[in-house]
Amino acid sequence: MSEFNLKDLEKIYKQEEIMDFLVEHDVIKEKKFIKEYKYEKELKALQYDLVHLQAYLAHTGKRIVILFEGRDAAGKGGSIKRIVKNLNPKRYHIVALPKPTEKEQGQWYFQRYLKELPTAGYFAFYDRSWYNRAVVEPVFDFCTEDEHELFMKEVNHVEQRLVNDGIVFIKFFLDISKEEQKERLDKRKEDPLKKWKLGDLDKQALEKWDSYTHYIKKMLDVTATPELPWIEIRTDDKKTARLEIIKYLLNNVEGFKPQNEIELDDDVVIKHT
Repeated sequence: MSEFNLKDLEKIYKQEEIMDFLVEHDVIKEKKFIKEYKYEKELKALQYDLVHLQAYLAHTGKRIVILFEGRDAAGKGGSIKRIVKNLNPKRYHIVALPKPTEKEQGQWYFQRYLKELPTAGYFAFYDRSWYNRAVVEPVFDFCTEDEHELFMKEVNHVEQRLVNDGIVFIKFFLDISKEEQKERLDKRKEDPLKKWKLGDLDKQALEKWDSYTHYIKKMLDVTATPELPWIEIRTDDKKTARLEIIKYLLNNVEGFKPQNEIELDDDVVIKHT
């Protein structure tokens, strides 16, 4: 271990600087700790850029819509939470709609989702979206085959209109292995602070794995285009997923240049067009 003196201590009076110093000088060697330390450090740097991105939206009037789809327990809510942690809550909103009311069931399918679109200078994060009709609804027979097929024919046209109107539109699909999904769902059952996350449909996710897989593949094949791609995040590591999602977002808003150098992991970030 290298020696250090009072001048070194004067430089590290802040907790963050202390941790930097201890890791850099090989005082702390425990691998799990160092991995967590590096994750938190990278996440914080990316969150600084997200704050700058929000300021850029306010200045330019750009609008960003980000859809989060994925298997149950894949980390959609957790990823959104890390993105918005340091943002001004007055300039974004999270859309997580319950099942449609009787009135909404009588409306155009997209209607209740589209009224949540952001105004100029704002983000809108969709924690699940109109793509319920692409996967969840047909898996559980919540829609007819005709309704499903109509949605698949219409959705690209609807989204293209949003893009034509100037909205920055990003679609993430979070994928995990069957084993990882089982482990995460089991933890939700056991943790009294997370039990609320375990809905009736989540409990059937594993037994309907193959059906989910069929409709997910169809969704990615049919509803991805060069201008409206699906960005699949394929990893069992939650923290890796969060970092790659934020990096992709920061790197894909025209006119915005992040302060940190962005390098995506091609093994994790898979673009469907």
